[in-house]
Amino acid sequence: MPTPKPAVLALEDGSVFRGRAFGADATIAGECVFNTSMTGYQEILTDPSYFGQIVTMTAVQIGNYGVNDTDAEADAPKCSGFVVRELSPVVSNWRSQMSLGDYLKKYGIPGISEVDTRALTKKLRVAGAMKCCLSTLPLDETEAVRRARGWRNMAGADYVRDVTCTAPYLWSADDPANHNAPYLPVGTTMNAPAVPAKKFRVAAFDYGAKRSIYRKLVNHGFEVQVFPANATHEQVREHRPDGVFLSNGPGDPAALPYIHKTVTALLPDFPVFGICLGHQMITHALGGTTFKLKFGHRGGNQPVKNLETGKVSITAQNHGFATDPKSIEARGATVTEINLNDQTVEGLRHTRLPVFSVQYHPEAAPGPNDADPLFVDFYRLVEQRKAGKI
Repeated sequence: MPTPKPAVLALEDGSVFRGRAFGADATIAGECVFNTSMTGYQEILTDPSYFGQIVTMTAVQIGNYGVNDTDAEADAPKCSGFVVRELSPVVSNWRSQMSLGDYLKKYGIPGISEVDTRALTKKLRVAGAMKCCLSTLPLDETEAVRRARGWRNMAGADYVRDVTCTAPYLWSADDPANHNAPYLPVGTTMNAPAVPAKKFRVAAFDYGAKRSIYRKLVNHGFEVQVFPANATHEQVREHRPDGVFLSNGPGDPAALPYIHKTVTALLPDFPVFGICLGHQMITHALGGTTFKLKFGHRGGNQPVKNLETGKVSITAQNHGFATDPKSIEARGATVTEINLNDQTVEGLRHTRLPVFSVQYHPEAAPGPNDADPLFVDFYRLVEQRKAGKI
């Protein structure tokens, strides 16, 4: 059995965590964040919203069911590095195609195990998300801390340009590159409403969207035409969509004025549904503002209360910025949902236009399915608009 190689994780405050290396031989800097999901590590690794971040998993053991092509949310991992308490020495699942370590090595992503992730998470909760350096190569602690401090801040960063598609395309679940539908055990059926007979065309902006989002839109009655983040409102209008969808994505929502301008131009003329970064794009398009959270919301267990119905949903989230509620109050929007952990804005709705958004990930990949009805709400909104009822 080969001797484990050492690895180091250094934070900008001078803290250093030693552990065992896995994945690729590399040194990388980024923002250190934590995710509280109990499962779904492959979906987390391949979520483009994690671009520029080194992700710490709070679940104790990671990697036990390996990695497969079907569960990937993008064509490759998008986070910069991976931190776990224990890397499972055994991969046991008939769907597995390779181990987590081999998967990260294939795509040049370094990982570190045997880290006290409880202590690391508590530090990030108290001090906030920090710049860090992860190295699986020989690197002394002083140099690792220096590299952590030298990494640029997440605030002010436009990472959407790094993860968006390069040209418009029509999403097809039958395309092998899209890996068809999510896995269902033999003898089970999809617990979802039947696809409506009438399909509507939706222009979906890819700010770093996950594949499951497009699958959900298709499953709920939409033909999905995907547009890159820098597409103009004129290009979208040429497609003659029935509605507009704004996806999740990485980076600072305030650093994307070219997107703000496009969304502002589209809001008066189309039903619009935004999630995560898309929610923040609607905030800025309305003239509102966003701010950086101390350590963000990342995991599949975030409680959200709908202020209009009183219903509480458990949601999947991955974001480090939030909407300032006061900034949208005088701009035709109302707060519809709040996070029960810290009272931050989780949803908004325009009072005159068919526009709504949520801060979380209703496609639930990974996470609970409580928010799945939002796709039905969007379909009905488009349907009413087409019928001239709104």
